[in-house]
Amino acid sequence: MKKFRLKRGDQVIAIAGRSKGKSGEIIKVNVDKSTLLVKGMNLLHHFERASASSKGGVVQRESPIHISNVALLDPKTKTPTKVGFVWDKNSEKKRIAKKSGEIIV
Repeated sequence: MKKFRLKRGDQVIAIAGRSKGKSGEIIKVNVDKSTLLVKGMNLLHHFERASASSKGGVVQRESPIHISNVALLDPKTKTPTKVGFVWDKNSEKKRIAKKSGEIIV
């Protein structure tokens, strides 16, 4: 079983690929394919048919991006950082940003 250090709701920045330099929030994590769906990143044009609920036409959608192409955005310095783990006084495991030492909420 694969384990990722990034979770839904984290702010990430693209470090490679077509969306390099863009940042956004993780919407969905696909563990089996090692991909993430990030809001506002890796946008593709999708052609939808008209239906009762939508008009149809060309819409932009986020497409999955590989987890190796993104890095966590440090909450303090707003730069790419790695994720580390520490144990607090209550014996709970917490995620931290390696660059600043800030706890990731």
